[in-house]
Amino acid sequence: MIDVEKVAEIRRLFYAEHWKIGTIAAELHVHPNTVRAALETDRSVRPTVLRPSKVDPFLPFIRETLEHYPRLRATRIHDMLRARGYPGSARRIRDVVRFLRPQKVEPYLRLQTFVGEQAQVDWADFGAVKIGRATRRLSGFVMTLSYSRALYLEFFFDQSQENFLRGHARAFSYFEGVPRICLYDNLRSAVLERRGDLIRFHPRLIELCAHYHFQARPCAPRRGNEKGRVERVIRYIRESFFYGRAFTTIEDFNAKAWTWRDEVAHARGWPDDTTRNVASVFAEEKARLLPLPAHPFEVNLVVTMTAKKTIYLRFDRNDYSIPPGAVGKPLSLVASDTTVRIFDPSAPLESPPLVCHRRSYDQARRVDEPTHQEELLAMKRKARGASASARLVQAAAETEAFLDAAFVRGEHMGNLVQKLTRLLDDYGDKRFRAAIALALSRDTPRASSVAFLIEQQLRAEKSRVPLPVDLSRRPDLADLHVTPHQGETYDELSRRRSDDDHEE
Repeated sequence: MIDVEKVAEIRRLFYAEHWKIGTIAAELHVHPNTVRAALETDRSVRPTVLRPSKVDPFLPFIRETLEHYPRLRATRIHDMLRARGYPGSARRIRDVVRFLRPQKVEPYLRLQTFVGEQAQVDWADFGAVKIGRATRRLSGFVMTLSYSRALYLEFFFDQSQENFLRGHARAFSYFEGVPRICLYDNLRSAVLERRGDLIRFHPRLIELCAHYHFQARPCAPRRGNEKGRVERVIRYIRESFFYGRAFTTIEDFNAKAWTWRDEVAHARGWPDDTTRNVASVFAEEKARLLPLPAHPFEVNLVVTMTAKKTIYLRFDRNDYSIPPGAVGKPLSLVASDTTVRIFDPSAPLESPPLVCHRRSYDQARRVDEPTHQEELLAMKRKARGASASARLVQAAAETEAFLDAAFVRGEHMGNLVQKLTRLLDDYGDKRFRAAIALALSRDTPRASSVAFLIEQQLRAEKSRVPLPVDLSRRPDLADLHVTPHQGETYDELSRRRSDDDHEE
């Protein structure tokens, strides 16, 4: 393809300057066939001639049939034409019927509602967002009052039943009242099953209706126009707020959405009277809404869980710590959109939670309470108190460092602990503690060093500690009985030895 300017140049050189086709092609660096195509004036002005078609004689019959039976299938019309001599295929008839079939446009009346009578509710999907290592779907809960067009908007990371109910409770709180009817599409959070006019609502939605005294009403199937006001509001939210706005955190995004609602959405003109805005009409509608109940509806998710080994419970892709004493027990996890609280079901109802964590929407993250790890370490240290070295550590805190240094030097731990325990038994805590500390300071972590230092202490104190006789190598002496003598006998022997010394 060449541009129109080059076509004009080719035609000027050929018709005005009388250049040959080859010369033009060489000078303009194009193919001779391109020059010939540019010179064919008849191709650009040739009128379009419609070729006769086999279906042309039957067009009046097709139009007349569709006027009487506008929904008649193209295959049935093809059978009727074949009986009248049409030789063509059904595919051609389908194309003709699609073009000639009258399009029925269903007229609608403008929806009129009483003040405070109705609200329309729906979810809106706003795509995926990254939260740390996790990818979450950003969804907007939207409720709009049909009369004033006042709206409530809140973003969540899923379209769960809890968030669906949570959106209702917070919307009613914002409106400071409850509409008498809430209109829904046939979404799963509202309608479980439907057979004609027979509807089975979600039981949690029925509980919400009973608490706030409103009626849930679904649209008729394939009648999206019945909730057109919330559909238009969702489109308005996308175009006026969402597009071109960066997502940071869910709290920040909701804060921006509520600012936009108050300053932009409710400041727009009221569709029924453009001299007024939505905010002023909403202020009048508040007085006609149903009053709020004394207590808000409980919308938190409650799950029974058990931590079998570790001090963590896995919930929504993340791990939340619990006290070590709760491991192995059935626990109740209560999750809101911002917190995760863990309760002991066996505790009294007024008892506070075992722990309250901030909810994380990241992935594979550990949400810790530092005291839980400290408590676990304390339990582990206490458990180590039953080991062979525990008594040594209790007698002298420096024993732990002493044993570590001995291990690095290649000492056999079993023999070392056994010898140190014997020294502790023989000489007591005080001398043992002093000898261990001194051996550690001299960097001589050996049992022989401790024994030597204890002996030094005894010599400095000019005292000796009576040690038990070890008969483990002479079991034959274990039953040996020695008759004790009176003390005066030994005194008499001492006096005689003294007298003999004086005589000499």
